[in-house]
Amino acid sequence: MATNVRTSVLADDVSLRFDGPWAAYVLALVRVLVGYWMLHAGLTKLMFGFGAEGYLKYASVGAITEPIMQAFASGSGLAFVNFMIPVGEFLIGLGLMLGALVRLASFFGAFLLFFFYFTNHGWTHGMANGELWGIMLFVLLAVLGAGRVYGVDQYLESMDWARDSRFARYLLG
Repeated sequence: MATNVRTSVLADDVSLRFDGPWAAYVLALVRVLVGYWMLHAGLTKLMFGFGAEGYLKYASVGAITEPIMQAFASGSGLAFVNFMIPVGEFLIGLGLMLGALVRLASFFGAFLLFFFYFTNHGWTHGMANGELWGIMLFVLLAVLGAGRVYGVDQYLESMDWARDSRFARYLLG
């Protein structure tokens, strides 16, 4: 069990100390639950089909993400989105649940939810909706290096290739 997590945030070394096992248990639990959320979302789309055409064409109208979303609303852009959303959600969830490449998975999870959040420009239930909370959870997992606590990243970081590469150390966590 990792009781002292050393990480780097914006090129500054940060050390987070867990005085007891409960903080590590909670962090691992949050990582697995967020991973299950994304894995389930991707798996159901893969199993039962997914089409983003209506969402891209109509939901993004008037949103700050409209120019980007409209570029992917037809043709090869739509085919790319229809493939990448379910596969991406599945892989993000799998990475989080296993604790493998957690920072990379968290980055792409936050990136995905960023578009969902800013396309939801009506904010009928307030600005703090599920997508915003998801972004915050992904940032939390990335900053705390949650893959180092009961995850595959803890094992990967002990390997020579990871210790020798600053880029690998940054992605792991």
